[in-house]
Amino acid sequence: MTPPAVSRLYVVRAGALTTVQDAGRPGWAHLGVGRAGALDAPAARLANRLVGNPPDAAVLETTLTGCAVRPDRPVVAVVGGAGCRVTVDGRPVAWGAPVRVPSGAVLEAGPAVNGLRGYLAFAGGLVPEPVLGSRSADLLSGLGPAPLSEGDALPLGDPAGCGPPPSGDPVPWPGTPAELVLPVHPGPRHDWFTGAALRTLLTAAYRVSPHSNRIGLRTEGPALERSRTGELPSEGMVLGAVQVPPDGRPVVFLNDHPTTGGYPVIGVVAERALAAAAQAVPGTALRFVRA
Repeated sequence: MTPPAVSRLYVVRAGALTTVQDAGRPGWAHLGVGRAGALDAPAARLANRLVGNPPDAAVLETTLTGCAVRPDRPVVAVVGGAGCRVTVDGRPVAWGAPVRVPSGAVLEAGPAVNGLRGYLAFAGGLVPEPVLGSRSADLLSGLGPAPLSEGDALPLGDPAGCGPPPSGDPVPWPGTPAELVLPVHPGPRHDWFTGAALRTLLTAAYRVSPHSNRIGLRTEGPALERSRTGELPSEGMVLGAVQVPPDGRPVVFLNDHPTTGGYPVIGVVAERALAAAAQAVPGTALRFVRA
């Protein structure tokens, strides 16, 4: 018997950084494998819901400049997350709502006009080969599909099993933070810092650094002074850990963070706040507050 033909999504414009992401691969840190997954998980889940997918179906995550793709079969798609202009073969269509993309038409998510990371969901999901139970790209380890390049082709899942999309009523999407407020719990090595440094962390004005990425949100602002010198042996790191490298500026670990590290962790940001961190553009005002 001839196997059924696989439908594909072709990359016309890859953008600055576009990756395949799903709910990630938690539970492997003891083997040195990070979590990965969509940085703005609520946005990815909402995009999936709007096309009738399960919440953990694989989507495209774009960074700042969007992307353009062309399916070889008709597909229902949603572009959400960071706000942007959306077109099908150059004609404007709705952002944040299901649109029908004909076979061979180009769906384009333009540059972000607010926020940083966009999510493109397709009925049936994207179905590249999973690695350790996830289709997510991990930029640090290299697991999962590579970041997209022009000409790449991604397999599309069968939309037959998708549930019906919700009604056509507008769906509220979270806004982009004008100021990022990150609640932080004391970390396992807060005693490596002076009392003044702990006060600075919870009172000073920081900004999101342009050197941030999927591994960590870097900050610009006052350095945190250590009370102890010397080095730590590598120890386990968790999502949201606030690590302080030698320059003294806090780094908030995001989904592609390493599973171990040797710099002291002064605190841990509550996971519920990290979706907003995923959409904070460089220069966004940032405050740490006590959780």
